[in-house]
Amino acid sequence: MKGKNVVVTGGAGFIGSNLVRALAGENDVIVIDDLSTGNLENIKDLIDGQRVTFVNGSITDLDLLQKTFKNVDYVFHEAAIPSVPRSVKDPVKSNYANVNGTLNVLVAARDNGVEKVVYASSSSAYGDTPVLPKKEDMKPSPLSPYAVSKLVGEYYCLVFNEVYGLSTISLRYFNVYGPRQNPLSEYAAVVPRFISRVLNGESPVVFGDGKQTRDFTFVRDTVNANILAMKGNASGIFNIAGGKRISINELAQLVMRIIGRDLDVVYNDPQPGDIRDSLADISKAKEKLGYEPRFDLARGLEETLKWFQK
Repeated sequence: MKGKNVVVTGGAGFIGSNLVRALAGENDVIVIDDLSTGNLENIKDLIDGQRVTFVNGSITDLDLLQKTFKNVDYVFHEAAIPSVPRSVKDPVKSNYANVNGTLNVLVAARDNGVEKVVYASSSSAYGDTPVLPKKEDMKPSPLSPYAVSKLVGEYYCLVFNEVYGLSTISLRYFNVYGPRQNPLSEYAAVVPRFISRVLNGESPVVFGDGKQTRDFTFVRDTVNANILAMKGNASGIFNIAGGKRISINELAQLVMRIIGRDLDVVYNDPQPGDIRDSLADISKAKEKLGYEPRFDLARGLEETLKWFQK
């Protein structure tokens, strides 16, 4: 993808900043981020190098989006208030950003003739249904306000495609990890928490018994999926994952082995809204998008560790 005018909402956040780095240089990239969960340091060098334009603002500001989307070809919509536990604690704030914000993005994209919107959705839409692997045609069963908000965004994307002719595609991310993921938030994801604690000589903390399984996706694979989704003509909903699962106990042991430390695992109560098992069927993304994971978990963790050690 070259020579395009592109907006990345949430472009100072974890996934968004990695996406911006892949797009900058060959495209004109505008980042919209209110920095409520993002970090300007993630893209500061790109802004200073004038490869990226930064707009400090929120997707809940429709007027701002209308102005920013003028003459834009594509929108990658990554902005959201992430985290299941955070949404359980404050469902109103999650809904306002994730539902109202997504609707605003779609309205502004429609009004400004944007060619396509790629929407960052979530595997949390599947809930805790026992059937594995998860396929896109399964009935959703969200267990948290966050999951509901992401599912509503998918429906809005489908409706804007059908009713207004705005090309949209929704990518259901499965447990994305990698460089620039914040380990310090009280809602931090498991991989950066494990790496940060083990590097500091502290025991990894597991919520629940650790036997729950997850399908982890390295962030560069997620970025590649976004670019593939933008290039192609496909629309609808697609799982984006590694296509393999591992228990949280096994993940803790793998992180400690890669870092070279042997520590006792500490167990805490399960988190509300958490699911038991997750595994994606990624055959649809392979067939329709040409998506293929390039990083297995061990290699992805090694790349992530290098970033943490800097």
